Amino acid sequence: MTSLASKVFCRVERLCRHLPVVLNTFLVFSITGEVSYLVLLEAPLEPEQQKTAGSAWWKAVHLLAQYFMLGNICWNAVLFLRTSPSIRGVFLGGEGMGQGWRYCYTCETHTPPRCSHCYDCKVCVLRRDHHCVFFGQCVGFRNYRYFLSCLLFMWSGLLYATLMNAEVFIVILKEGLTLHSFLLLLIPWIMLVSGQVSARAFAFAFIADTCVVGFLLVSAFFFFHLFLMIRGQTTREWYSTRRPYNLGVLGNLRHSLGLRWYLCWLCPLIPSPLPGDGMNFQVTGSLEPSR
Repeated sequence: MTSLASKVFCRVERLCRHLPVVLNTFLVFSITGEVSYLVLLEAPLEPEQQKTAGSAWWKAVHLLAQYFMLGNICWNAVLFLRTSPSIRGVFLGGEGMGQGWRYCYTCETHTPPRCSHCYDCKVCVLRRDHHCVFFGQCVGFRNYRYFLSCLLFMWSGLLYATLMNAEVFIVILKEGLTLHSFLLLLIPWIMLVSGQVSARAFAFAFIADTCVVGFLLVSAFFFFHLFLMIRGQTTREWYSTRRPYNLGVLGNLRHSLGLRWYLCWLCPLIPSPLPGDGMNFQVTGSLEPSR
């Protein structure tokens, strides 16, 4: 009985771990489909402009930009998940151990500076930043580039989608801010279940709301991590206000994104080797936390 309960618990835990990835994938493709519909069928607004050559070019440019962002989001996410940030397969120890090395009693091994144990991933992670619940994996030394690039294109894609959905907000609010329009924007699920709106109106209102809320959340995450990268810090180091590994703006960019930091954000397939090994770091300040 105990063995059966343990197996069920493990399966439920595994399902919950992958649920955020599935939900994010569903939302990304739903937003992409809705914006594609707006581009192809709803814009331009004037009927006489919808069949002109300029309109066709307008739609082509918008679709190209839209699927360029979608491709970068998906490919960066795949590479982020496939790139292990952990110490597995990394030789630790030897004569290189020095200041900042610690012993992890869970992994039963010495770990280098900026490395810490993740109890969700059940392993120590090199230059661990944080455990991302949306991807179900830690952000560390080897996959930080893909994480930040994914945030960049999610931010730009949600900004684009929010601007494209401005027409949806205009249509909903064209009769003024009534109780019906306010509830449709605030709680579209309740309006659908109660039969106050059609499924089509609900879908547009729900995705438009998702774009706005998602844009605000991703903006906070993206600019926070951009701020940390420029300062040469991880999230854990920001908590302790330490900046012992700050190499200047250009040095921090190279250390986080690789030697081709100025190109790698355009496409995840552009090689950009990292200048370090995730174990040895140039120290430019005190390792003691400020008081």
